[in-house]
Amino acid sequence: MREVVIVGAGAMGCLFAAKLAESGVSVTLVDVDRARLESLARDGITLADDDGERRIPIKAKLAADVAGPVDLVLLFTKSMHSGSAIASVAHLVQASALALTLQNGIGNAEAIAEVFPAEQVLMGVTDMPADLEAPTRVSSHGHGTVRLGSYRPPGDDGAKAAVALLRGAGIDAHHDAAIEGGVWEKVAFNAALNSIATVTGLTVGGMDTPAGRRVAFAIAREVAATAAAKGLSIDIARIEGKIDFALKHHRQHKASMLQDRLAGRRTEIEAINGAVAREAERLGVEVPVTATLADLVRLNEPV
Repeated sequence: MREVVIVGAGAMGCLFAAKLAESGVSVTLVDVDRARLESLARDGITLADDDGERRIPIKAKLAADVAGPVDLVLLFTKSMHSGSAIASVAHLVQASALALTLQNGIGNAEAIAEVFPAEQVLMGVTDMPADLEAPTRVSSHGHGTVRLGSYRPPGDDGAKAAVALLRGAGIDAHHDAAIEGGVWEKVAFNAALNSIATVTGLTVGGMDTPAGRRVAFAIAREVAATAAAKGLSIDIARIEGKIDFALKHHRQHKASMLQDRLAGRRTEIEAINGAVAREAERLGVEVPVTATLADLVRLNEPV
């Protein structure tokens, strides 16, 4: 893989663009903000990580200005924009082009499969740290990983090729043949902490109380029960361990959903708690805590 298009110039999009471009991959970063794209095309991305700080040139364009062929489209928009974002690069669909989502929430791979053939769609999760400190500057300190696999079994070779691409850029990536379970595990973590933070305005450490833990662990168990009803095997002990670790060690972190709320933006609640509640209702699983938190977040969603 030598030609990659990344849709979404947020923190994660810029981090992956910088790392891939630095490894010699031809990367085009796509966004809808013309002024931002002009800055990125002119100045590149300044990446500050554990190896130091450096400026990495990249290409940055509107979707309509990107010409194929490409090997990989990587989607990094907010989940509520997945459909429109992938539709904007529909002209890049061809027999060998793959599309990968590492976004939060449920439904992103399905949105991509409305445009790309299902066997060319990849999905995964990442916990790589990334902070957009300025329009063209991203920082990433500490270790993170990527787990990805195919949306449909015929795509396993493509998933392994994407893993090799990311590893070539120094990213700790792994192939996971059961990646849907991994996606649901991350959803359980996000559903627990993001929704509580958004309703209460608390940092992660502020939720480290008996009440906070009761609500967080109840949500995690409800998500796990929903996944089990779908026939997915997820590790509730691992999810609860990650929640416990975050409560103890990421005490000053402000959840991304809360950041969106404070900035007056729509949140990803429909792709996280909302999506779990809808799937649980379809499957006949009771998820009262998850559903209630979804409704509480919805009360203050911008129109």
